Amino acid sequence: MPTVFVLNGPNLNLLGTREPEIYGSDTLDDIAGQLEDRARELGLDIDMRQSNHEGHLVDWLHEAQARDARAVILNAGGFTHTSVAIHDAIKAVRTPVIEVHLSNPHAREAFRHVSLIGQAARGTIAGFGALSYLLALEAAARF
Repeated sequence: MPTVFVLNGPNLNLLGTREPEIYGSDTLDDIAGQLEDRARELGLDIDMRQSNHEGHLVDWLHEAQARDARAVILNAGGFTHTSVAIHDAIKAVRTPVIEVHLSNPHAREAFRHVSLIGQAARGTIAGFGALSYLLALEAAARF
């Protein structure tokens, strides 16, 4: 089955307890379960990972290409606004990357309005809580 990598950046391991008024009450494991269920229906396999370290995300983007992944769904967390390295890695691989966010960065602090990840990604889905991931998976299934 084609694989979709789902990569999660810093602090996303704290979902469910971290600012639930912004990020919701779903944990990363809850989201993984929802994605796995829908992926099976779509004939896809999910490879979901989380790291608080920028270099891991860069390495995993390279790995997604090496493994001929269908797509990458990427929630880069705070690296969204700061990481030239992740931006460059997205540009360097041919695997399509879909940027995803639980909240709507444009409705938050001004520093969150610029996304280096979004400037390199195929598209962005944001502001729908855990549903953002499922919408990104629907898009990935069509690549």
